[in-house]
Amino acid sequence: MNRRDLLKLIAIATGLPLIGADVVTAAENAAKPAGEAHAFSPEDIRLLDEVAETIIPRTSTPGAKDAAVGAFMALYVADCYTDEQRKLFLSAMAEIENRSQAEHKKAFLELTPQERQTLISALDKKARAEQTPTAPQAFTLVKQLTLLGFFTSKIGATEVLVYDEIPGGFETCVPYKKGTPAWGTT
Repeated sequence: MNRRDLLKLIAIATGLPLIGADVVTAAENAAKPAGEAHAFSPEDIRLLDEVAETIIPRTSTPGAKDAAVGAFMALYVADCYTDEQRKLFLSAMAEIENRSQAEHKKAFLELTPQERQTLISALDKKARAEQTPTAPQAFTLVKQLTLLGFFTSKIGATEVLVYDEIPGGFETCVPYKKGTPAWGTT
């Protein structure tokens, strides 16, 4: 199974608003040249890494920066998003910076971890309140691409999820032990 088919399956299994309402179309259009492809700067990728690390921080398991989620998001947005989705994603990045400046008088990258967490939590709460099935909210794209990038990375699938390489024997019933992480299978 190739990555595009996997992303389609993930989108279908989770109700399609995973990374934008037109995820299947966007994945199919990935090979087509984009109208205005956005080149992300190293500073943009650093911002995305720090936002992702705020969403999935390193604890006893690796965090989003360990999986290079910022670079994944930049590549995915540039190569797979439609122009409309790309503009929405970029508006989320601008909103993060604008809110950081308005509330703390400094850039997001200069905030303390607690200030970052508070800002991201407020944006997430706002996004949940504004989200509709047909029109994704800008911050939702950032959060969901963070989750997609992390849990489809080698680190996310093998060090955070329980990794069960396929092919393997088929077991109809696997005993569950309380506290066992979710399964990550490739």
